[in-house]
Amino acid sequence: MPFRPLRTTLVTTLVLLLTAVSTPAGATPGRHPATGDGLANLPAVTPVMACADVTGLDLGDGVTIQSATVVTTDAPYCEVRGTIAPANTIVVRLPVNGWTQRYVQTGCGGLCGNANINFPQAADCVPVAEGTVASATTDMGHQGGFDGSWAANNPQAQIDFSYRAVHETARVAKALIRAFYHRPPAYSYFDGCSDGGREALMEAQRYPGDFDGIAAGAPANNMAVQNTFHHAWNVLANRDAAGDYILLADKLPLVHNAVLGACDAVDGLADGLIDDPRRCHFDPNTLRCATGQDPSTCLSPAEATVVRKLHDGATDARGRRLEPAIAHEWGSEREWTLFVPTAQGQVVGSENFALSYLRYLADPNHPRPDYQLSDLELTAESFWRTVLPSSTYMAALDPDLTAFQRGGGKLLLWHGWNDQHISPQNTLLYYDAMRRTMGARTVDRFAKLYLFPGMAHCGGGEGPGDFDVLTPVMAWVETGTAPNRIVAGNATRTRPAYPYPTVARYDGTGSIDDAANFVPHTPHTVVRDDDSWVGQGLFSHGYQTSPRAVNGKLVL
Repeated sequence: MPFRPLRTTLVTTLVLLLTAVSTPAGATPGRHPATGDGLANLPAVTPVMACADVTGLDLGDGVTIQSATVVTTDAPYCEVRGTIAPANTIVVRLPVNGWTQRYVQTGCGGLCGNANINFPQAADCVPVAEGTVASATTDMGHQGGFDGSWAANNPQAQIDFSYRAVHETARVAKALIRAFYHRPPAYSYFDGCSDGGREALMEAQRYPGDFDGIAAGAPANNMAVQNTFHHAWNVLANRDAAGDYILLADKLPLVHNAVLGACDAVDGLADGLIDDPRRCHFDPNTLRCATGQDPSTCLSPAEATVVRKLHDGATDARGRRLEPAIAHEWGSEREWTLFVPTAQGQVVGSENFALSYLRYLADPNHPRPDYQLSDLELTAESFWRTVLPSSTYMAALDPDLTAFQRGGGKLLLWHGWNDQHISPQNTLLYYDAMRRTMGARTVDRFAKLYLFPGMAHCGGGEGPGDFDVLTPVMAWVETGTAPNRIVAGNATRTRPAYPYPTVARYDGTGSIDDAANFVPHTPHTVVRDDDSWVGQGLFSHGYQTSPRAVNGKLVL
């Protein structure tokens, strides 16, 4: 039977009660004059204690501070390393010469396993660049183990990775900040991409009071489907009956050039980028080899079928979608080397991602280290057995962010159209679900979605992929300056992006590589995202759980 989320009076009442008592994590916007970037002009604060003395702080049961040392840079900071029981490693950086009262927590990628502070698409944010923000991150409750084996018979590690570690890190880091400066952060932010984007949305959904502003990039919020059927299909759809690969990477430039030839100018400008790939209706069969044609210049019928399958995504034998429509957008073909090998016998990234989850996380109490992709049944019944129960606590698909919105929170979602890891369709469907659940006008007041043509996963790719998402979030929170334009760049080109569904259009004058020559354009007819797939009920409110670790088992 299809899974249908429960919506009970008890759940509704609880949400309303939580909403009623929620308060903003930071200060009231606009109480300080704005800077040129639209940020609040916050006075710098100096520590009230020596960095070395931080190791003596008592931050509560389960928190151990292992070291606190000054790192000498142009903007010196006190780097604090510690643990939150049972196994969450945290790193906190506290400016020692002047803290401008902002706290930024950063996420991690993949299955995490290490604690390294980085700021996805925020290097140009002035407070970050000048080193005046306090910051922190966590390894999400386990160390190493990218293959997922860390989760075997370790239910607490699974809970920490799912949602607890980020929340506990925010709690402890804020306590540390309060002790070090004798004041809490005026504003708190979260910045993450990929799994960090999932962590960002999980915070907005489960702990809406932790952060005032959240930047969630290419979120892996459909975690269980992403790391099972999506990545498994990338491999299985490209294997013949003997287990050999059908399509190899040497054919990807051929396909990409054909896609651009068919669709590059659909947006009115032939610039090597497709501003909305959903408007591209490319047919791989146009590349099928004619009699006597050099096979290096065309596709065999089997290769053309694989290209179509990789674009469309996983289905069962009856054609029912086992993931959202469009697994890989047209125009992203050069990035498909993540799952299309250069030679037979290679193990591609998608196989490793799928097996990590299928072996150790899909069935949380029964690790299956010998599981193979051939064991995955491509049926609707298998879909629910595979993605539940882990979706109920590991996915971040709840579209009801009422508590976050009422607390004054601001959300900036972003995704690259050429993302080879995570389909932008997941982000589009989540955004659509938010608007259905909360109302379009309400969502427009606190959330914006940006889509970047040609950009690959979390950056890079053929399109401009370097930009600053944190400054717009800060300005929106601190002074009420809503973001309406983000300029992305690379070595040769800059291009503006506007809140979805608005796109950039060339104004007809000057260089097409200069963002100044583009204007916003909102299509008269917005593409309607096809949300018809087996798991569409996952993008809803009411079925998420908070499991417990009991006697070595995960109890839902």
